[in-house]
Amino acid sequence: MLILFTLFVALPIAEIILLINVSGSIGGLSTFVIVIVTAAFGAYFVRQQGFSLLQQIQTKLRAGEAPSTEMAEAALLIVAGVLLITPGFITDILGFLFTLPFSRAPIAGFLMRKIPITQAGGVHFSQSGFNTRPTGRPFNEGKTDDGDIIDGEFTDKTQSDDKNRLN
Repeated sequence: MLILFTLFVALPIAEIILLINVSGSIGGLSTFVIVIVTAAFGAYFVRQQGFSLLQQIQTKLRAGEAPSTEMAEAALLIVAGVLLITPGFITDILGFLFTLPFSRAPIAGFLMRKIPITQAGGVHFSQSGFNTRPTGRPFNEGKTDDGDIIDGEFTDKTQSDDKNRLN
């Protein structure tokens, strides 16, 4: 809850105060140019780092390894891109921290230690409620509602031969 408050209330207020103070010191136009230049440079740098990271992920996948660290860094690059295009100096600093490889790797490592990740099969879902009918009765393969087993035969119609065609 405190994190959400900081992100959506305190951070924008701090950004506005900082932008006002900087524009009072160096001028509004200069502040505007700095914000635009950092956004453009940040977008370029995030793109460059993204391509580099994509190559690392592909290399690990070809080697049969799980690119878990690289995926965490990719998530940080996405966040960095959003932060860098958001006007403000605090978000730019955070965005550049998430973009630069020497600071991104330790942050990704920290997040990987803090966020639980399942190693086999990814996300697991509970199936309670998914394998029952609206009446609450379970779906049973091969059985009708009254419990009878249905037996049948099938013919593969994917191959066309003249005997099976209707004229």
